[in-house]
Amino acid sequence: MLVEYIDQHRDRFGVEPICTVLAQAGTPIAPSSYYAAKTRPPSARAVADQGHREAIRAVHADNYGVYGVRKMHAELNRTGHRIARCTVHRIMRAEGLRGITRAKGPRTTIPGTGPDTRPDLLDRDFQAPAPNRVWVADITYCRTFAGWVYAAFVIDVYSRRVVGWQLSKSLRTDLALDALEMGLWTRQHAGQDTTGVIAHSDKGVQYLAVRYTQRLAEAGAVASVGSTGDSYDNALAEAFNSLFKAELVRNKGPWKNIDDLEIAVAEYIDWFNHRRLHGQIGLVPPVEFEDHYYRHNHAPATVDASVQSLH
Repeated sequence: MLVEYIDQHRDRFGVEPICTVLAQAGTPIAPSSYYAAKTRPPSARAVADQGHREAIRAVHADNYGVYGVRKMHAELNRTGHRIARCTVHRIMRAEGLRGITRAKGPRTTIPGTGPDTRPDLLDRDFQAPAPNRVWVADITYCRTFAGWVYAAFVIDVYSRRVVGWQLSKSLRTDLALDALEMGLWTRQHAGQDTTGVIAHSDKGVQYLAVRYTQRLAEAGAVASVGSTGDSYDNALAEAFNSLFKAELVRNKGPWKNIDDLEIAVAEYIDWFNHRRLHGQIGLVPPVEFEDHYYRHNHAPATVDASVQSLH
């Protein structure tokens, strides 16, 4: 550290004067020691650290700057860059790199006013035995210079994959419906059967709307809604919203308008599904987690069996 400090200031003050001031401050280093350090070949650790430092900077930049030590360590080793977790921690601290932090925002759910007879099939148990058995849906908000933008997402509980999403400048029924339609198209386009999928949401008016519930029925989906109407009833979707706000909206903003944000959301969802390591599924991306399931389970479980296994 002293050698680096002297390197930074030697052109302005000279080596000897700096060493004198450092000695007076209680951190002595002789000029001869400085020159010896400069001519000494770098240690094996210093050489290794330089390679690690470059790799860590690249991974951090390529992943929205959101990875902390745990995911940084996992990603480096996944890509063949062998490194100890303690080394990742030490270098990230020295480089001033850290993971993103999440903060809670206001609730966006507007409760429906009509009767809701849909059961709560999850009872806060956000688990699924396979893809396309349980989806959760929710809406969050984003600030732009042109006003508020609302984002609807549909997430597969098994893999945490975002299967559908949509943005709008208003909290309209079509917002939730368009996200659902994308989810159905995404799965059907891949040749996957979504009949019987449990579609869970909160008590928001968008999810209580007749057109939304009719579309679920047409698709053969089973509607489910949180019974008590608080955030814990849809905790998995709320957790994704928190990540989305921290990793993209606040991290990469401010945003000009809905068009500006929509391009960024498309890129973010592609990264989230295909490359972002997810701690709840073994530090692999959602698409990889699903691919692993299909490689080892050629015959999907029946819908009735999957529903029963949730209880």
